[in-house]
Amino acid sequence: MNICIIGSGAWGTAMAIHLAKMNHTVTLVARNTEFALKLASTRENYKYLNGFSLDNNIQISCESGPALMEAEVVMIACPSIGLRNVCNLIKDNMEGAKRIKLVLSLCKGLEMETNFIPSKVIEEEISDLAIGSLSGPTYAIEVASGNPTAIVLASNSNNSFIKKIAASMSNHNLRVYYSQDLTGVELGGCLKNVYAIAAGICDGLKLGDNTKAALLTRSLHEMVKIGVYLNGKTETFYGLSGFGDLIATCNGKWSRNRTFGEKIVSAISISELVNSDKITVEGYRTTQCFFDICETNNLKAPILNEIHAILYHNKKPKDAIMELMNRDIKSENG
Repeated sequence: MNICIIGSGAWGTAMAIHLAKMNHTVTLVARNTEFALKLASTRENYKYLNGFSLDNNIQISCESGPALMEAEVVMIACPSIGLRNVCNLIKDNMEGAKRIKLVLSLCKGLEMETNFIPSKVIEEEISDLAIGSLSGPTYAIEVASGNPTAIVLASNSNNSFIKKIAASMSNHNLRVYYSQDLTGVELGGCLKNVYAIAAGICDGLKLGDNTKAALLTRSLHEMVKIGVYLNGKTETFYGLSGFGDLIATCNGKWSRNRTFGEKIVSAISISELVNSDKITVEGYRTTQCFFDICETNNLKAPILNEIHAILYHNKKPKDAIMELMNRDIKSENG
């Protein structure tokens, strides 16, 4: 296939490396001319994925228009805050992009202004194309290294088409499952970032394995509750984009959201921490989105509520832990 990847961060670059190894035609679109020229001359993403050479078959560009003209599949690998702008860019070039069969989101965050999952944002701007999402426990360095990895491809398209695309991206290093629960897959990928911040706080407070295990178990319970209410399927949240991504993101030393939570414990202020971090922490804004959703729909999500209080109301992490531990006793399945 001919694949255009818009966004040259770690994940977009890792997918470009993987797909080029499978002999797909890949164009990686960088955000500006200077960075594109650097990628093209050094054949290495020194900024986001240092140490991995970019195959000469990977085309580098800073202009999406020419890349979209030849593309059959478009992957959007940007932070959720920039997703709508990228969609508008694609829409502006649609007249010359007649071969596109599928637009895939690699984003894992809600849009703050609307609380929309990524596919909903794409659908609003590009309504006449098949839309999908790639999600699951995927650390960019491990994918670029060729470590065995499994992810899920979800789409609103027909099952045979999804299966064909999934197969075309799979090899002995990366196994791509497929799903038609696009909503559930995306919700899992977004929700886990909230609970990864909580896991990082536990690590920062050095609370130990008992606490971490309890947190992850109850976090999964909340994910299922919120996700099913928002029309995701229960089984999806026990799969790669839910439970799988939750485990990886809450435990991985590489996890941006977990590391962010760990730093909160010793940070002078949340705002300074957010503004000083050069890498996007999707869970920060997404916490506000899901908090608003739960408040509007009267959904009880105690862990989410406490994370929101820490991030947006300066609640001390230790006080939040005590608040959770002192809640009324209830059935585990309640």
